[in-house]
Amino acid sequence: MTTPTRDSIISRVVRILSCFDRRTTSLSLSSLARRSGLPLTTTHRLTEELVRHGLLERAGNGDLRPGLRMWELASRASPALTLREVCLPFMEDLQSTVKQHVTLAVLDHGTALYVERLSSPASPLDAANIAERMPLHASSSGLVLLAFSSPAVQSRALEGPLEKITPETVTDPEALRRQLADTRQKGFSAPPGIGRTEWIGVAVPVFGPGESSQRPHIAAALNCILPRAEADLVPRVVPALTTAAHGMTRALGGVPDPRGNR
Repeated sequence: MTTPTRDSIISRVVRILSCFDRRTTSLSLSSLARRSGLPLTTTHRLTEELVRHGLLERAGNGDLRPGLRMWELASRASPALTLREVCLPFMEDLQSTVKQHVTLAVLDHGTALYVERLSSPASPLDAANIAERMPLHASSSGLVLLAFSSPAVQSRALEGPLEKITPETVTDPEALRRQLADTRQKGFSAPPGIGRTEWIGVAVPVFGPGESSQRPHIAAALNCILPRAEADLVPRVVPALTTAAHGMTRALGGVPDPRGNR
């Protein structure tokens, strides 16, 4: 059941567009109203306008789905697009070496947002897809992004609430601070099972231009996803990740943090 809302028009549009995800690529008007929590009449009015501007389109059965116009507008000046273009050659070389899923994630609104993924046909794992988000404390990419961010960013992230995604997800702020310090000291993060019980994510930082020589700007986290049973591969994967991350940092015009990427 929907209730009247005083949200702005933009907020209502965002609620509608946020209803779609990788598993739900199209929705009927009534399902869209139910998911967004908006009245059916409001949903109908806004979706008609979104269709008219190409941000939504109708499937053959009349359901609504994101339109190409939305992808076009989002891609025109997106920092993520530039990041992907610079980093993709290094990711391709890395993936040919490690033969596992390789991902690139950025810090966005307190989460790790995956902006690129190269998949390995040999891997049974299926997660960390493009445009998917993971909590910072429950992913190796998130821990790297957090470890090399400013103390203010870390404090906000550790204020909570911190959801326990798996039995091995660390949710105690002080334990997480120790984990972040360890990540900075080692230059990588590889905690098993914190986001998905069946995998180990091995992540390293990629630095971009900005900030100061004392605190280089963390631009992204480069990650390799290993099956949990292949944990013995971590020591061999880290050097390959580090080499690729150094190449990305140079290409982006960044300066490596002397504490990390050893």
